[in-house]
Amino acid sequence: MLSNDLLIVTGVLVGSSGAILSYIICKAMNRSFISVVAGSFGTDSSSIGEAEEMGDYRKITAEKVAKQLQNSTSVIITLGYGMAMAQAQYPVAEITEKLRARGINVWFGIHPIAGRLPGHMNVLLAEAKVPYDVVLEMDEINEDFSDTDTVLVIGANDTVNPAALDDPHSPIAGMPVLEVWKAQNVIVFKRSMNTGYAGVQNPLFFKDNTLMLFGDAKESVEAILRAL
Repeated sequence: MLSNDLLIVTGVLVGSSGAILSYIICKAMNRSFISVVAGSFGTDSSSIGEAEEMGDYRKITAEKVAKQLQNSTSVIITLGYGMAMAQAQYPVAEITEKLRARGINVWFGIHPIAGRLPGHMNVLLAEAKVPYDVVLEMDEINEDFSDTDTVLVIGANDTVNPAALDDPHSPIAGMPVLEVWKAQNVIVFKRSMNTGYAGVQNPLFFKDNTLMLFGDAKESVEAILRAL
């Protein structure tokens, strides 16, 4: 391998472009490249205390989520790394198909850095045969949340954190986010109340229009699919 010049050149190009991309993402998230590479983004040691200070959150069942979706005329689904880890894209695609068959408008909102690489969520949705024309980037869909009945946040955390816009002292202050909290109803799929990669508690979870559906993302989505 080391004697093959083509492989060496290709490896240098891939490695350098990856480093440049990582640097650009770090700049967008207001973090130094070294701090992200050398260790964790933030710390979640105080996440429990922060959660208690923010107030109470409300839980919902998969059956009630299905009913909420049936009563909606417009739905936006936002995805994160938790969805990718659970491999939930296939039942998500089936839910999308069923809702659209009922005449419900369904869109996907994709954050530029959702997942582990830009385009990660798009690839997973394409793999599950989700129609490409209903998959929109953050800049295309942010203005539509205020006119949306229900938003499903599946496995995402930092990319939907309103603190990025509201709290100038937050570690993610200034980072563009999907403004899901502007919708009439928000349902967040999470395993627990732990923080995301940034180690920052998310005020979204405690808003009056937010409900939490706890559990493995794939199992939760499949339960909703059965209820539908």
